[in-house]
Amino acid sequence: MVLTQRSNGRRPTLEDVARRSGVSKSTVSRVINEEPKVRAEVVERVREVIAELGYVPNQAARQLVTRRTNAVAVVATQPQDRLFLDPFFDCLLRGIRRELARHGAQPVLLFLDEADDHARVADYLGGGHVDGALLFSLRPGDRLPEMIDRVGLPAVFGGRPLLRERDTARRHPYVDGDNRGGARQAVQHLVSLGRTRIATVTGPYDQENSAAERLAGYRDVLPDTSSHLVERADYTRQGAADAMAALLRRCPDLDAVFVASDLMASGALQTLRERGRRVPDDVAVVGFDDLTAIAEATDPPLTTVHQDVEEMGRLMAGLLFDRTAGTDVTDVSSVVVPTRLVRRASA
Repeated sequence: MVLTQRSNGRRPTLEDVARRSGVSKSTVSRVINEEPKVRAEVVERVREVIAELGYVPNQAARQLVTRRTNAVAVVATQPQDRLFLDPFFDCLLRGIRRELARHGAQPVLLFLDEADDHARVADYLGGGHVDGALLFSLRPGDRLPEMIDRVGLPAVFGGRPLLRERDTARRHPYVDGDNRGGARQAVQHLVSLGRTRIATVTGPYDQENSAAERLAGYRDVLPDTSSHLVERADYTRQGAADAMAALLRRCPDLDAVFVASDLMASGALQTLRERGRRVPDDVAVVGFDDLTAIAEATDPPLTTVHQDVEEMGRLMAGLLFDRTAGTDVTDVSSVVVPTRLVRRASA
């Protein structure tokens, strides 16, 4: 009779696998943990028995041997309700999940919404529950990188963080898009269309470096532009809609706008439509990210700067696994993903 949990109500054990395979328990353990120096025919036989019996290794016991949890913390400082409404994060998380699955690992989402969340998250990260951490939207002087260093946890940043001189975040790699170069492409395109009053809606300056870099790219092309044509907003649709309204009040003759994200650009388009401005006839609009769920659904479809967001998530998880696999963690090798302009009807 085949020994399975279903046939006799008992979960198959390591001893059952060893007895059926005709090898010792230590040999079965080495096969499960993919250790070398086990003959190929023995590995094949043990794996066949594991499949036959439906044996599932005890994760706690396996963790004691491998010192791995097969879990990765994904830590974000954005409020949960805002984060899950942002298709950028959804796309990034999709890339992370796929790469983690390839390594047999799972993401654990942690949020820093409230002031006392830092202590709770730090305790969790230092408690041996995860093999590493992926960190998003940290502000200058955030204590979390220091906490992570204190417990020796490998980490990778999503986006190049804004750093103070002594921030320990300098020790960790990041994955980011070419924010400055992409912004230059966007504004150069608007100039090539003959637009002369080009405004910009920027992101917040107190998080990762992307907002500052996109503003710098705008100023690379238009160094003498008046500050009246620059309006800051958060990375939300409503925030950008309000920013676009403020720009129109100050500069009613503006004829183009570069917006720091696609989600924000959809809000800017809403305001332009409400104010009776035709796009692109009266005002040309360019966004950033090329999230097709937004860019192809706006009216008109959005010209935008493409960055491969899902690939950025995959690269983050891949970098983290390089570090947890024993790569020298002092060798910080960050990745900047190239960008390109995708032309649609808005500009």
